[in-house]
Amino acid sequence: MKPSLRTKLDSMVARRAELERSLAAEDATRNLEQFRNSSREHAELSTIAALYDDYRKAEGDAEAARELELGEELKDARASMERLEAELQKALLPKDPNDERNVFLEIRAGTGGDESGLFAGDLFRMYTRYAERERWQVELISESPSELGGYKEVVVRIVGHGAYSKLKFESGGHRVQRVPATEAQGRIHTSACTVAVLPEADEIDDVVLNPAALRIDTFRASGAGGQHVNKTESAIRVTHLPTGLVVECQDSRSQHKNREKALGVLAARIRDKQMSEQQAKTASTRKLLIGSGDRSQRIRTYNFPQGRVTDHRINLTLYKIERIMDGELDELLDALASEFQTEQLTQLAEEAA
Repeated sequence: MKPSLRTKLDSMVARRAELERSLAAEDATRNLEQFRNSSREHAELSTIAALYDDYRKAEGDAEAARELELGEELKDARASMERLEAELQKALLPKDPNDERNVFLEIRAGTGGDESGLFAGDLFRMYTRYAERERWQVELISESPSELGGYKEVVVRIVGHGAYSKLKFESGGHRVQRVPATEAQGRIHTSACTVAVLPEADEIDDVVLNPAALRIDTFRASGAGGQHVNKTESAIRVTHLPTGLVVECQDSRSQHKNREKALGVLAARIRDKQMSEQQAKTASTRKLLIGSGDRSQRIRTYNFPQGRVTDHRINLTLYKIERIMDGELDELLDALASEFQTEQLTQLAEEAA
């Protein structure tokens, strides 16, 4: 183990001991917010400390086996040390503070006309089916149906443990190659949609929406919903004047609920814009293999005639398009997360060198 890594682990063990003392103090719960934060940090450090204890035990076993010239035992101890060091490096990777958040998922039809709208509908079903498999809740925020089915645009809120950690690499351009139902000659067409996955902002801490910076308009809901929806101007359009961002919500019959949902989406978009600007500042020094998350970046192709799905960022092709379109996304999402983690480990090693 490199001295720099050992020094870091020793300081974390010392920090855990410090937290244990403060959490055991009589007035520990006087500040509940601080108590919760300290408890969370202590739990994270305890996991790392346990791995470090196991590593040092294996290190002691290796030293004893070397002194006693026990070749097989020495080999086993060194193998344990190697495995535990790899686990420690993974445990030390920086945590994404957004990973446990709910998300807003936005799907927009792009090039390809009606076929693009149909593909947007297919993507919407794919993510909805995946959310069902994860036992997450899906709330429709707004929809703009296309003429032949599918959507010009659809926005949903997905509520569930770790939703952002699972879906955060889905932002970007999704391309489909297939024979449209309206194609009489049987020719393959190429269409595209864009997907945006935004972590939900905390109501108070993350984004402060100044009422003076907002223009809020009401209008009658269109599309599905029946005559009752159209009798009142319950739909809401919120414009954030400094950025020009516009959000509409017409899902509920309640103007108040639509306003609340629209402000939630707006806060998430503003937060996403701030995060993108921050990431752009560091992108010149290092670009993660998973890609920039730019909405214009083509990340995946769904080829129906060949039954394959290809993720271009990690050069992964799976010949199971029907299962993927039915929401079986784990193999894709796990591969993306693994590649991202590998890149993080490489960066960690370079910084420690």
